[in-house]
Amino acid sequence: MAKSASSSASPANPAAAALPASYEAALQELEELVDSLESGQLPLDQLLTGYQRGAQLLKFCRDKLEAVETQIKVLEGTELKPWVQE
Repeated sequence: MAKSASSSASPANPAAAALPASYEAALQELEELVDSLESGQLPLDQLLTGYQRGAQLLKFCRDKLEAVETQIKVLEGTELKPWVQE
């Protein structure tokens, strides 16, 4: 409860936004966020908020990839085998 009381940022704060439904959605949002951050047109407070949201999205994507890697290890045994596209 203290979290919502101490939240003095605007309600549209992207860093406080819910996580995306999928890896692909997170990656798309992250790419759009990077584009806006690299544009150099955002005010300092929005840069900080964007950076925080980007870190959150990056962690989400890494966690999803790690979960998939773990599943592959289970399916392939203890050794992760390289995927070869035929």
